[in-house]
Amino acid sequence: MRARKLTCEKARNICIVDTLAKLGHFPSRRTEKEAWFLSPLRSETQASFKVSLKLNRWYDFGIGKGGNVIDLVCQVCDCSVGEALEYLSDELPIYNFQGSVSDTSTKKSRNTIIKVKTITQSHLKKYVRSRGISLEVARTYCKEVWYESHGKTYYAIGLQNKKGGWELRNLYSKTSSSPKTYTYLQKKKENLIVCEGMFDLLSIAEVYPKEIESTDIIVLNSLSFLPRIISCFKKYKSVDLYLDNDKPGKKNTTELLKHYHHIKDQSHRYKNHKDLNEKLTCGHQISTA
Repeated sequence: MRARKLTCEKARNICIVDTLAKLGHFPSRRTEKEAWFLSPLRSETQASFKVSLKLNRWYDFGIGKGGNVIDLVCQVCDCSVGEALEYLSDELPIYNFQGSVSDTSTKKSRNTIIKVKTITQSHLKKYVRSRGISLEVARTYCKEVWYESHGKTYYAIGLQNKKGGWELRNLYSKTSSSPKTYTYLQKKKENLIVCEGMFDLLSIAEVYPKEIESTDIIVLNSLSFLPRIISCFKKYKSVDLYLDNDKPGKKNTTELLKHYHHIKDQSHRYKNHKDLNEKLTCGHQISTA
């Protein structure tokens, strides 16, 4: 069940506009051929960062540099090519050189769900415990999902999204089934928790069980879905944000705090860690019984 790594060749086909959205940047203006942004690489007041929709290439006129999506992620996140490929592997839409962009919610998945059941496999039990999560909490929100990929059968911890697709995780693989979108757990509460991924949800439930019982919950499953859930905020008395302590997470948190007075940034709860699960598992002794 070893995960298949994203190659540079495939990564270069990932849509730059959607990648910028995941990083928290949206176009100031757009035509059929190009999109213009305020540069994600520096401060400016007039958009001089161009993305060619036909070529799927970017160019920053302010610094005289450009390139493909891998170059962009390396520049914005100040990371290596390997780290950029890891970031880009998060099921972003794939650019179609006929001139259209496929949507993450409708893109056909290679994973076919076979069956869904209560978590019973010993390897999955050990996996959730290794992440600092009790089996009781994991079973409350997730299922054991068996799926077929490229003619082979696998099983994983699964979190279902609002359209019936699944986020799938095991020790060796991070993948999903279509349609891919965010997870919305509605209990008709006045408060909302927003987090990025499956194990953020499970960690919050593990550490703050009383809080999570009294809130609705949105798990983004990808930062690229953040623009789609913003309209939900007005329905709630308060919104608690648990976005990652990385550059995209911090940037999106900062922007949301500017526009919504009832949003609370909870990232201080896992200060010096990427997310709550990393803090939970850092030096944590897990029982294997």
